[in-house]
Amino acid sequence: MGQNVVSGAQMLCSFGVAPSALNVLPSSQVLGGGPPAGTIQDNKPLVNIPPFGMCMSLSNPTVAAATAAALGVLTPMPCIPSIPAPWMPGSPTVQIGGQPALESNSKLTCAYGGVIQLLVPGQFTVTST
Repeated sequence: MGQNVVSGAQMLCSFGVAPSALNVLPSSQVLGGGPPAGTIQDNKPLVNIPPFGMCMSLSNPTVAAATAAALGVLTPMPCIPSIPAPWMPGSPTVQIGGQPALESNSKLTCAYGGVIQLLVPGQFTVTST
């Protein structure tokens, strides 16, 4: 079981060149220590999942075309994620708006072969002394 994930969590795609921050819209009105809490349905490209800089997957049509034009030299192109399914696994015990909560061990698979994982869940426990 992982830690609950909120808006601002840091993610990385295995074919991307830069990390990106998860954007959870405040529609559920459930906050996780300040920012909106995420669900497994927060997987929409460019809405919840921003680009990861440049993409290096030859399954991405723009990368394949640029690489072919460069006579086979891998040519990264701007990353526009293509996400066909929700985050998996979700929380087995916490539901937000009828959907399983997003946890730090959840992953997404991009249609171009990349695996998106959460690096930092976005919420922290702060203690005072």
